[in-house]
Amino acid sequence: MTETGSAKTIIAEDIEIEGTITCASDIQFDGKLTGDLECSGNAIIGNKSIIKGNISVESITIMGKIDGNIDASDRIEMKSTTRLTGDIKAKRLTVEDGVTFVGKSEVNPTGSATQKPASIPNTQGSADAEKTAENNSDKQKNMFGKK
Repeated sequence: MTETGSAKTIIAEDIEIEGTITCASDIQFDGKLTGDLECSGNAIIGNKSIIKGNISVESITIMGKIDGNIDASDRIEMKSTTRLTGDIKAKRLTVEDGVTFVGKSEVNPTGSATQKPASIPNTQGSADAEKTAENNSDKQKNMFGKK
């Protein structure tokens, strides 16, 4: 699907919908939606579109305003006019310069759940740490001509 649209479903910018949109094919959305968008295909969100709700798609190209979370099974592409407030999750992510994005992102090409890395133990003993701190303090005093 391209930005010019080979989408099977096109919702024009003068359309306002309240509720959930569910589609099995590609969609180009240019209107206003208060509710969720669930699409097993790809989605293009036009630059005049406003969505207040969560989105679940295969891939999505965003040019408009979204206030909600996005879960894409493949790719999220944010064009420069994108205004997104919400969390995103995808295998791949593209962000153009100029995007406003406030939220958390989880991008994992393998698609598997991420695990937090194990904490790294402190290998420096407390006596060594104190000695290093003293040496650093002495160096700072010498740098500024104080003894």
